[in-house]
Amino acid sequence: MEQTERIAAMEQRLNRAQSTLGQLEQAWESYKGTQDDLAQLDAYLGSDQWQSDREADRLGLLPSTLHHGVLSEDAIWNLLEWQRELMEDIRDWVGL
Repeated sequence: MEQTERIAAMEQRLNRAQSTLGQLEQAWESYKGTQDDLAQLDAYLGSDQWQSDREADRLGLLPSTLHHGVLSEDAIWNLLEWQRELMEDIRDWVGL
C-alpha cells in the first residue's frame, strides 16, 4: 500500500471510529436517562396496580384509544430481559 493510500485508509478508519463513538455516547446518555423508567416498569409488573389495570382491560373498561401494551404478559418482562442481556454482553465485552 502506498503512503497516500495508507493515510487515506487510516483517515477513513478515524472518521468511522469518531462517528461511532459519538453515536455510542449519545445512546449511552439516552440509556442512562431511562433508568427511572425501567425501575418503575419493573415495580409495576405484577403489582396489585398492574393486576387491577389488567383486569379493567379484560373487562373492557379502558378507552379503546388507550395504548396498553404494558398490560400484556410479556412486554415489560421482555424489555427488562433485553436490558439484562445487553448489560451482560457489555460486561463480558469489557471483561468485568
